[in-house]
Amino acid sequence: MDTAPRTEAAAPPSEPPAREPGLILPGKGRMRAEVWIVLGLSLGQTAVYAAVRLVERYLDTTPISSQTTTLNPSRSSIDVIDLIRQVLSIGFALVPVALALYLLSQHGASWRARLGLVGPARAWWRDLGWGAILAASIGLPGLALYAISRALGQTVTVDTSGLPDMWWSATILLLSAAAAGVLEEFVVVGFVLTRLRDLGRSPWTAIVLAALLRGAYHLYQGWPMALGNMVMGLVFGYVYVRRGRLAPLVLAHWTLDAVAFIGPEVVPHEWLVSLGVA
Repeated sequence: MDTAPRTEAAAPPSEPPAREPGLILPGKGRMRAEVWIVLGLSLGQTAVYAAVRLVERYLDTTPISSQTTTLNPSRSSIDVIDLIRQVLSIGFALVPVALALYLLSQHGASWRARLGLVGPARAWWRDLGWGAILAASIGLPGLALYAISRALGQTVTVDTSGLPDMWWSATILLLSAAAAGVLEEFVVVGFVLTRLRDLGRSPWTAIVLAALLRGAYHLYQGWPMALGNMVMGLVFGYVYVRRGRLAPLVLAHWTLDAVAFIGPEVVPHEWLVSLGVA
């Protein structure tokens, strides 16, 4: 199923306009080291653990379809400590983003310009529109994929919230969705894809490598969901390379995760069962 929003036709990805004239880049060896360090501190590490977790799931005597993974788990039986630890977890998860932006700012470069986070108000309004298009294009097929892969017995049950029923729970879930969108899009697309381009990789090579990384750190859910996230990565990477703006991807990712995290809390359980996602 083609989930990519319609753009002008089959032209290959081109260089994003965000690259600054006269930009001074570090040496290639240093840039490769930067990529490995940032990934080792963030989503690359997550990808390794996710692959090991997938192997563990298949070796377990319990079928993978009967296993559960909990996103946003409670971190303490004491409510105020739970809240504090949730906030700290979200904050520290974004430190690799700060490192990536710092590295993109070497030699006086502007990371905002490099990632397309500049421009007049109308550009930001277009970003909002593209974010909505991407969220719809990915979200609906993604829901169908989850239901199908559950029916095939190849995906775990994903519990999107293990938080207690407290006044702050919805806020934490929305902040967690925002943090996930910022972390994944700034690191996987904004930093890794940009550095691969700086290293001389072709646009399609960079898009595919970034998409493979995105799929890898979702392996803990089962291989069908990892494959679906890889397709999402291809779409997101293509849109970024074509448009040169990161904001639509962050907005779309936040929307997808916010709906996934909050939806089960507000949608009647019977509806979720009838859709095959509960």
